[in-house]
Amino acid sequence: MEPRGIRNNNPGNINRTTDHWIGESRDQSSDPRFVVFDLPEWGIRALARVLRMRFNVGADTVRKLIAAWAPPSENDTEAYVQAVAAQMGIDPDAPITSIDDVLHSIVPAIIQHENGEQPYAPELLAQGIQAEKHL
Repeated sequence: MEPRGIRNNNPGNINRTTDHWIGESRDQSSDPRFVVFDLPEWGIRALARVLRMRFNVGADTVRKLIAAWAPPSENDTEAYVQAVAAQMGIDPDAPITSIDDVLHSIVPAIIQHENGEQPYAPELLAQGIQAEKHL
């Protein structure tokens, strides 16, 4: 069976809230906790959008971004930080000066950590990330 985030086309496992997302499936009944998207590119777009929003309010390192994404109350945040930073090949406390410079490396690293796999082709990842900037 595929991991939950892959099944839901929500590879970042974004929690359901009162917010509505572009590409969100009309039928959300298959998962009581996480948003279900129609296509993976919409879930990738949402993941990139949340990262941009967090960056814009001061999460300017991998450590800060992951701490906001995966709080210690629900995750082993330090292990998550280390895994993502290692996959990106950067120090977890190195300042990020532009979120656009790291989206193409942090998004697949988060997908890998959330799902235990990162099944998407680079073109599909790029499509979802690019959509974040334009929609």
